[in-house]
Amino acid sequence: MNTVCNKNICTGCMACSDICAKKAITLMSEINLSYAVIDEKLCVECGRCRQICPNSSNIEAAFPQNWYQGWAKDERIRLNSSSGGAASVIAKAFIQNGGYVCSCVFNNGMFTFEITNDINEIKKYAGSKYVKSNPTGTYSRIADLLKENKKVLFTGLPCQVSALKKYVGVLQENLYTVDLICHGTPSIKVLEIYLEQHGYAIKDIAEIQFRDKNNFRLKGLTRSGIQDSYIMAFLEGLSFTDNCYNCCYAKSERISDVTLGDSWGSDLQKEERNKGISLILYQTEKGKSLVEKAELELKNVDIDKAIRCNGQLSKPSTYSAKRDVFMQELKNGKNFDGIVIRLASKRFIKQFIKTCLIKLKMFRGGVYRLTIKTKM
Repeated sequence: MNTVCNKNICTGCMACSDICAKKAITLMSEINLSYAVIDEKLCVECGRCRQICPNSSNIEAAFPQNWYQGWAKDERIRLNSSSGGAASVIAKAFIQNGGYVCSCVFNNGMFTFEITNDINEIKKYAGSKYVKSNPTGTYSRIADLLKENKKVLFTGLPCQVSALKKYVGVLQENLYTVDLICHGTPSIKVLEIYLEQHGYAIKDIAEIQFRDKNNFRLKGLTRSGIQDSYIMAFLEGLSFTDNCYNCCYAKSERISDVTLGDSWGSDLQKEERNKGISLILYQTEKGKSLVEKAELELKNVDIDKAIRCNGQLSKPSTYSAKRDVFMQELKNGKNFDGIVIRLASKRFIKQFIKTCLIKLKMFRGGVYRLTIKTKM
């Protein structure tokens, strides 16, 4: 099998597929890894796929010029965001200044990317997505806009930002990038298995939400404040694809103009923390302009504490033997919940106790449900 890069380091960025004029590359996805396969019958050995692969050479990274914690001044945007709404107001300001924005959306059972210059469309981008997204076709569409001298703001994972920069090459003058502090991403197949075992087909889901402020859960499958086993596996680092445990972007030096995450460990008042606080870093003059033009309330942040509380600003997620067990048992068709109960027992016990307290009305919580599309 001829692959663009080694199977265990492929990020699934799809840049190689976009650049291939002969459509000779197919991304294969398994529950523990992704890899891009070259069809040797179609391949003309131009080498462009390997040149553009983020794993072929590193994109230059830089230490942040400034570190902030903050939130959207618009309270509605802040409350409807997973964190402090920084990504939404940065995108809003960019469109107001004549640009296009591109970010991940969930649509027709897939996590893909859309490009818009309509402020009303920004709300579709809101919310954390703890699963691998598919940027197929995104790089070429952005390159076309840049050729037309349009300004484009791309928000995605560091590996996707790296791939985009390599794809557009010299066309970066009007390209602005935001990378998200990433713990790692599970294959879409892990999510599909989990949903199927709970009676859902991903293609029938109209809306999916992984997080509500500081509460991590798939809405509809657990009570408010209670983590489901998919989220538990994610937070325990059991479900990521192979490449995530050796991520070269998990460090303080960043490859984008702006880096966004959660201001975990913030020393601001609890009321502010409950509303959501973003961690906001900028590395370039472009990044500075993005932050300054956005309607953001900015506060100082303890840099050392920010790094400690966002581990991927210093190193990748830890690979453990439990992760091998998780993947093998999932491949063998074992029950998802049962695997997590055994491998993340401490976390499960804590969530079980919280569930009991909610039922006894000793802890606040409410029931949420996934929205399911009705078949015609």
